[in-house]
Amino acid sequence: MTDNNRTFCDVVQPQILGINPYVPGKPVSELQRELGLTYISKLASNENPLGASPKAIEAIQNALTEIARYPDGGAYALKSTLAKCLDVSVEQLAIGNGSNELLELVARVFAGSADEIIYSQYGFAVYPISAQIVGATGVEIPAVQYGHDLPAMLAAITSKTKIVYLANPNNPTGTLFNRTALETFLSQVPREVVVVLDEAYVEYAQAQQTESDYPNGIDYLTIYPNLLVSRTFSKAHGLASLRVGYLVGCTEIIQYINQVRAPFNVNALALAAAEAALKDTGFVEKVITLNQQGMRQILEALSQLNIEHIPSVGNFVCINLGEKALEINERLLHEGVIVRPVANYGLTDFLRVSIGTQVENQHFIDALKSILQDIT
Repeated sequence: MTDNNRTFCDVVQPQILGINPYVPGKPVSELQRELGLTYISKLASNENPLGASPKAIEAIQNALTEIARYPDGGAYALKSTLAKCLDVSVEQLAIGNGSNELLELVARVFAGSADEIIYSQYGFAVYPISAQIVGATGVEIPAVQYGHDLPAMLAAITSKTKIVYLANPNNPTGTLFNRTALETFLSQVPREVVVVLDEAYVEYAQAQQTESDYPNGIDYLTIYPNLLVSRTFSKAHGLASLRVGYLVGCTEIIQYINQVRAPFNVNALALAAAEAALKDTGFVEKVITLNQQGMRQILEALSQLNIEHIPSVGNFVCINLGEKALEINERLLHEGVIVRPVANYGLTDFLRVSIGTQVENQHFIDALKSILQDIT
């Protein structure tokens, strides 16, 4: 006889019960259904306002003829192109269903219930979730000026520490640590502790910083075998919906990652598009230029409105709207502007605004001005 009142909380792994799932930005279609709006500017998910490279779209169309076939589980073509671009070996690369999958796989490979994983306050939400999934203890280190306190993170390492997650630049704050800070940190981390350097926004940061200021994680792989560098095709390359990212590290660690990686974890269309996008450097240059122009447009407006923000080197900016942040977010939705509340990160007074096209940015600016005039 079936007990219809039975629950399964007694048999679920206890760490799973306490997970707060990652909450994505509100989709355009959802807001259209809710409010019946026809013109919407989505500036919530750090997406590429130019979309994807035309070469990537062409590659997808060409790949459609083989849609009944399984993809290349080893991602040979994409890895070969990446290896040449990064000057690493194919064996140093793991391809993932977005970089999120790879960040979690690192935790699955190296951490368990008796271990600790270190990350920064205001760090990407996937870091603590990854720790919880494997039953490890997450150790959150208080931020300094909304960014990583690398000396404090170093001091927090114990014999139980298995992984340290770093993001440069950080999401959602956009903050950055420089070359000297990273080098000092890496030189003192015990070699048995895996350091994951999340560079999802590397293209934007490199364009805004000098080489001496922004450290390219790939440059340190030969010195530090415990370093892993995570990157994605979702941001500057505009392939967010296809979910493809990559991890670079020493061949031994990458081998372990590939042992637990699901077969065919990245679909054939994503693999083809990523390879084509990687080769279209001209498109990425256009994306970077648009982002720089849009950042100036939004920051000039914030200055005129006397609104503080966290300096950002990404394709987004966190703005301080005080105790009315959530109210303003709700009113922006009614104006057809989707931005990202970051209260779940502890940033209750802030909204994160992605950089869009000039028209989308102006839509946000005009809506914000109107709302502020109405509530003050």
